[in-house]
Amino acid sequence: MTATLPPLNALRAFEAAARLESFSAAAGELFVTHGAVSKQIKQLEDWLGVPLFERSGGRVKLTEVGWRYLVQVQDGLDIIANATAQLKQPDRQRRIVINSIPTFAMFWLLPRLGAFQREHPDIELRLMTSDRDISRLDAPFDLAIRRGPGDWPGHVSKPFLEERELPLCAPSLLERLPIHSPQDLAQHTLLQADTRPTAWQRWLTLAGVPELKPAATQQFGHFYLALRAAMNGLGVVLGPLPMMQAELDAGTLVAPLQEPSVVVRGYCWIAPRAAMNDPTIHVLTRWLEQQAASTGIAPQSQPG
Repeated sequence: MTATLPPLNALRAFEAAARLESFSAAAGELFVTHGAVSKQIKQLEDWLGVPLFERSGGRVKLTEVGWRYLVQVQDGLDIIANATAQLKQPDRQRRIVINSIPTFAMFWLLPRLGAFQREHPDIELRLMTSDRDISRLDAPFDLAIRRGPGDWPGHVSKPFLEERELPLCAPSLLERLPIHSPQDLAQHTLLQADTRPTAWQRWLTLAGVPELKPAATQQFGHFYLALRAAMNGLGVVLGPLPMMQAELDAGTLVAPLQEPSVVVRGYCWIAPRAAMNDPTIHVLTRWLEQQAASTGIAPQSQPG
């Protein structure tokens, strides 16, 4: 086996330089010189017999072969790191880092995590939030949640929760300005978010009123701010179900119109391929799927 392995120091230099897209940044991370990184990568390219980087004017860029090799190398290094962590901490509480979209974490995942901890007290969950693509995250994760399906090389993913959209608002707003049909939205302020820029136009088109002009619109930088604004009676938001079901059950929000209920991109769990060797990841993914199934709209298929 060892006869077919490339130089391991060269592999580390390649992975760092490819991930950071810079020999200099890789040198800083590995506490070696720029020249040492360059020499190790050249050694690896000679050993493989293929160029991994394109070099131009002091800049480096992965070749197509380099991209394919990076995914496989990261998988291998992740497997080694995961096996080492389990060996060094066999009796400690297992920690799983979840990186989720903020709105989903706030309204769907966080309210359910207490139940998971009670069922699995030996597993510690650390929840982080980000809207960034998982390839651009600064910190490692064991499981990510993103809208999908998507293309995530080097990862395993599965859709687990469908999402549909309906107009939602505070009961106090509805008492002042009733909504009996889509046309009644012309009296209201429509709340929208930069992260879902086409949502209202899509819904209004399907409702048969594509030219409707609301009394006003209010824009928010993030979707969860638009949802909070709706709860505070500032306007009508195109809210996601089942994410907001708890607010509907509590009466914080109401859904004056039941149609059209627009099915949009749902949610996928995403794990590094190497993490799938960890049984605790399977525990968490099964739990997510069970929680989604309990809502009654676990995905049969995912719309684009």
